[in-house]
Amino acid sequence: MEKRTIPESELILTDEGAIYHLGLHPEMVADTVIVVGDPARVAKISKYFDRIDFQVTNRELVTHTGELKGKRISVISSGMGTDNVEILMTELDALVNVDLKKRQVKDKLKTLKIIRIGTSGCMQSDIPLDSFLVSKAALGMDSLMSFYPWVESEEGQVIGNKVQRALDLPIRPYLSEASPLLLKEFQGTQMYGGVTVTAPGFYAPQGREIRLRPFLPDYLDRLSKISTSFGQITNFEMETAGYYAMAKMLGHEMISFNALIANRPNKQFSSNAEKTVNDLIEWVIERL
Repeated sequence: MEKRTIPESELILTDEGAIYHLGLHPEMVADTVIVVGDPARVAKISKYFDRIDFQVTNRELVTHTGELKGKRISVISSGMGTDNVEILMTELDALVNVDLKKRQVKDKLKTLKIIRIGTSGCMQSDIPLDSFLVSKAALGMDSLMSFYPWVESEEGQVIGNKVQRALDLPIRPYLSEASPLLLKEFQGTQMYGGVTVTAPGFYAPQGREIRLRPFLPDYLDRLSKISTSFGQITNFEMETAGYYAMAKMLGHEMISFNALIANRPNKQFSSNAEKTVNDLIEWVIERL
């Protein structure tokens, strides 16, 4: 069967042949990729590298690729939200699995190891501020998977239905899971684990009220009481469910680590947030 050639309007390249948003060429991407939301956090990770070979910035998408202890690693920022995650993951995959000159998918596909380091707000009162948490699964409150052939596990459907009923939501959240391979690889150190809620915003979608009152009453309280086969629903952020779902569909291994710098039921925000994030960065770096 003849291979599909991807049109220029769908796989957009710059005049220099770099992929459109990331601004990268294939040789600029390592097989191990750390992803962060904040562009400023990229340099806070790459400072640990023994050598930096590439530094590319386009909009909020910043990439540093270099070497650490003999291993080649890329660090890329996505900015906030699953809309940016979709761009990053699609273009990252295209860089390693599409022949950009022929505009055709390669016969042999590569699997990347992708590790998210992010900040998050905890919704369980008994989890201490400034703790680390691994997202065993993530619950997407956004609509991204409505546009993809996402095949959810039976357990994911059960959990999504449970949350939809508990909150009386007009949409059913989708559940995506961490890579079992990477969960096993990073196990052995005490860390909290649970289900991360990926929200499509920072304020009302995470139950915050400034001038506008959130539509869902007792949102946090109802969510925090839901149990799943992956543990409690533990924390809020804005990217992990999109990362996990895109990684699964594209055939990459993905895991998300969270620095818990807010405790929502206790109404606390960390006075050491920057240190907590830096400690998590060092924790991940030591285990690569």
